[in-house]
Amino acid sequence: MVGIGGSGMSGLARILLARGSTVTGSDMRDSRILLALRSAGAHVAVGHDKDNLFLAGHAPSVVVTSFAAIPESNPELAAARDNNIPVIRRSDLLAELMRDDTQVLIAGTHGKTSTTSMTVAALQTAGCDPSFAIGGQLNKAGTNAHHGTGDCFVAEADESDASLLRYRPTVAVITNVEPDHLDYFKTPEKYREVFDSFADTVTDDGVLVVCLDDDAAAQVGLRAAGRGIRVIGYGTRRAAAAHPSIEAAVVIETIDHTDFRSRAVVTLPDGQRRELVVAIPGDHMVHNAAAAITAGCQVGADPDKLIEGISGFTGVRRRFELKGTVTGGRYDGTRVFDDYAHHPTEVAAVVGACGELDRGDSPGPLIAVFQPHLYSRTINFAHEFAAALSLADEVVVLDIFPAREAPVEGVDGRIIADKVTKPVHYVDDFSRVPQEVAAIAGKNSLILTIGAGTVTMLGEEIITALSRRSGI
Repeated sequence: MVGIGGSGMSGLARILLARGSTVTGSDMRDSRILLALRSAGAHVAVGHDKDNLFLAGHAPSVVVTSFAAIPESNPELAAARDNNIPVIRRSDLLAELMRDDTQVLIAGTHGKTSTTSMTVAALQTAGCDPSFAIGGQLNKAGTNAHHGTGDCFVAEADESDASLLRYRPTVAVITNVEPDHLDYFKTPEKYREVFDSFADTVTDDGVLVVCLDDDAAAQVGLRAAGRGIRVIGYGTRRAAAAHPSIEAAVVIETIDHTDFRSRAVVTLPDGQRRELVVAIPGDHMVHNAAAAITAGCQVGADPDKLIEGISGFTGVRRRFELKGTVTGGRYDGTRVFDDYAHHPTEVAAVVGACGELDRGDSPGPLIAVFQPHLYSRTINFAHEFAAALSLADEVVVLDIFPAREAPVEGVDGRIIADKVTKPVHYVDDFSRVPQEVAAIAGKNSLILTIGAGTVTMLGEEIITALSRRSGI
């Protein structure tokens, strides 16, 4: 497994090991993930080298890679070709692991990891033991994958390279559809089309579940129904009324955000109303929970147990994850959260949700610390990112995390910072960010580190900087 330490690849490695396979792999740098995989029995090397193919003393039967993240020039891929060893995508492997199970696949531009995680937590509480593969680590379980004893497999369906078309879901969920990954799809139209194709992968006895509050997702559902696919929906009472031809399985009646969590009243498929508690604030998280309940009901789980499971769901790493709270001194009561949001809609959702929270009397500023992810995404959505970040009181913009992309001349974080309408600070020196944040924070501030890159490392450093300034 080339890039075995990645969030998706490492999860599949855990499942393979649990099923008795011999697993070898490599990654660019050592990590806690690699240590855990070694402890579970994997043979893992740091660095990429052709000899890594023989870590187990013999050649592997197959080499697994992520084509988006691993270049064709990788020496292990070259060695596989030279030795006539098949090379497959991570999505091919996931499809094979799920082949004999009831497949519950969660797709959409936003919310895949949170919705998949809630679905797993709900099904576990309902007495199922599903296998699962998630793009993030469940806080309570401490893992991103599991080989379960049940006959259900819950996983994310990644659209970024159209790999979601490799599966045959019994239950397929589409949380929303909004243009992204245009470096691959080139046009918004091509991006939207992949979700229509995903709907066609549903088994003959399966069901497509769509969010009725997202018009693009609802339109996918309407077109799928026209092709004879069974479609149901979830969403607010208003959205359900706007799409009467789609059966609304779970209807959100009310939403309230208090104490850094969300409370909602939902109507279930049996017509009964229930209170739903979600440990993470935001209307979007209530929608994700409604999607999880809908999916769980479709595989026969008890709705009340599903709601109980979601109420006990403590979140996923990097999804509004609390990194710490400062107690005492000039920053007393300040909390620092970290979130993986890397698309304008995701940024607006998490910043907007924080802006709606009741933080008591005299709250300090809401500070968004944002690291753009990918040059292409930054160029395509600079205005939208600026508008989303402007929901905060103060904004700190870092330079771009390039990931797999080469730098683009003349493009950096300033193309977003220059468009922000609130007080904004462009900081191109990563090490200076904690001090910059400390200079603008106060008591009872709420600080969000946002992005898909190394910005996640800043939470603890910001807390340390605040504590030092307070003399704590």
